[in-house]
Amino acid sequence: MQKAAHPASIDRNGVLILIRSTLLALNQANKTGNYTVLRDLGSPNFQANSAAGLGDIFASQRKQALDFSAVAVLDPQLTLLPQIEPNGMLHIAGFFPSVPLQVNFELLFEPVNRQWKVYGVSVNLTSGGPQAPDTPAAEPPKRAVTGPPPDGPSIAVQAKKGTKAVKP
Repeated sequence: MQKAAHPASIDRNGVLILIRSTLLALNQANKTGNYTVLRDLGSPNFQANSAAGLGDIFASQRKQALDFSAVAVLDPQLTLLPQIEPNGMLHIAGFFPSVPLQVNFELLFEPVNRQWKVYGVSVNLTSGGPQAPDTPAAEPPKRAVTGPPPDGPSIAVQAKKGTKAVKP
């Protein structure tokens, strides 16, 4: 019998620290072109990506000069409350209601030495402000490595043992 995902036992401040530190590290890496710190913050499986490889993966965001530093001061709206997946990873998803572009994120963290370390990052920007849902009962996506949405730039990185992450 397969285990089901279950709510994570993590407080609000812990969640905010994980989300903000990850997205700010990505934002700074995109601004400087130096992905060493982002890579070093990750789990050993995420570190299977070289800093140069991460630079290639995030080249589109860097070229577009996307800035999502607003995550430092805005409160995220979670669309997927922190949960532990059957594989033991912490999974969080949501958005920052910024204008003109809304920062959407989905993050996976792997437990390493009693700390959550970045394993998967998915970020895309869409038009900010209130929008009607596509369908009344639409559920948010469950995985971080789905294809990019048609209406905004998207990047997903999720390392797998023995392989390099590639552009989705």
